[in-house]
Amino acid sequence: MSDHSHLEPLPVNIPSRPIIEVKELEKIYRVGEVDIHALNGVSLSVARGEFLSIVGTSGSGKSTLFNILGGLTPPTRGTVQINGRDLTQMSDSDRNDLRKRTVGFVFQKYNLLPTLTAEQNIQIVRDVAGRPIEFDAQFKEVLVMLGIEQRMKHKPRALSGGEQQRVAIARAIVNGPAILLADEPTGNLDSKNSDIVLNLLRDLNKRLGQTILMITHNPEAAAYGDRIVQMRDGKVL
Repeated sequence: MSDHSHLEPLPVNIPSRPIIEVKELEKIYRVGEVDIHALNGVSLSVARGEFLSIVGTSGSGKSTLFNILGGLTPPTRGTVQINGRDLTQMSDSDRNDLRKRTVGFVFQKYNLLPTLTAEQNIQIVRDVAGRPIEFDAQFKEVLVMLGIEQRMKHKPRALSGGEQQRVAIARAIVNGPAILLADEPTGNLDSKNSDIVLNLLRDLNKRLGQTILMITHNPEAAAYGDRIVQMRDGKVL
């Protein structure tokens, strides 16, 4: 891999303030006549530029936490500050804008549109955000770093699982989000491609200053982060 240490870091502001601050967060789902407490008083602070791994078994609440941080679902109680803004006070339009510009998502399933090329799958995110679809020089360097610059004209069926996930990562960061949420990003990959993707995430974090929160049930994957937080029964341990 060639040296891309000249890549400029993502723009930062308010460096002393945590980029994510969660206090006494609760999420209660009503199922029939039963209340399910998915989150039960979660408090969490994430520094700008941190790579945080969140581990826990199925049902621990980690995916619910991610859905709230990404503006996909509102909390029942508690406060959430994202990049200095109170998410709980946002309108639907503001939360939509958050997903377009401030938070990028990478999922276990790549969610690439099968009829579009890799390039078009990335460009559509630019278009939705109202930005020019052409890639600038810095993003082209990111494509090189991800090892997919020669695969842009291929459709998903012509790409390996590891390549599809790298395209999904490129799509997640094409608008320069302050935060990248990765939900089991290696769940569908073999060990070799898992290592490649995890090393790439760490590269994005170290070289570009990308703040990354990664959900995983795999202790080896979690070790790639700067810090590991464990969740159980809707709480941070």
